Amino acid sequence: MNEYFLMFKALFEAGGVVIPPLFLCALLLWYGLGYRYWMMKQSKSMTVRNMLRNYQENGVKPTKNIVEQAVQQGIALKKKGVKNLRRHLDAAFYDYEREIGKFSVLVRIIVVITPLLGLLGTVIGMIETFDSLGSMSLFTQSGGIAGGISQALISTQIGLSVAIPGLFIHSVLNIKQQQIERDLAQIKELLCTTP
Repeated sequence: MNEYFLMFKALFEAGGVVIPPLFLCALLLWYGLGYRYWMMKQSKSMTVRNMLRNYQENGVKPTKNIVEQAVQQGIALKKKGVKNLRRHLDAAFYDYEREIGKFSVLVRIIVVITPLLGLLGTVIGMIETFDSLGSMSLFTQSGGIAGGISQALISTQIGLSVAIPGLFIHSVLNIKQQQIERDLAQIKELLCTTP
């Protein structure tokens, strides 16, 4: 455990002042991605039409995902015989749509910000390098030219290593989100058009 702490301490010292914000961004990014994945996990094995038929025939049973919850809620509203079913379904499904989009904006912002923070670290490292050259302190305690270049490269690398996987996973989750939104729209359409 102590070895990991020393490793992180060395990384924080080598990367400069942008490493703590990058570390915080990485934590927020993975929290947001994890939450979105957990909300959108799918174990849907049948189509929405078959799922509706199955739940209408067999009644209420435990749900595994958002689409199944929406099907059960939609069927319950239809059985109540509410007037203007479409409006009630829109209101009922709004929470599902909001839930699957949660943290999407945060993830996008972090994916954009982390390479910029890495670039800021690069600029700070290069300024340190040129300061070392200007004052002729090539072999100072802070590392001189090598320390500045090292700081520049480490911060850039960490910024990109946070952003690139985040961007990829965010794209995959957006595809899942769009599929769930299409399924919810199909549930509304089928419940409103079938007798």
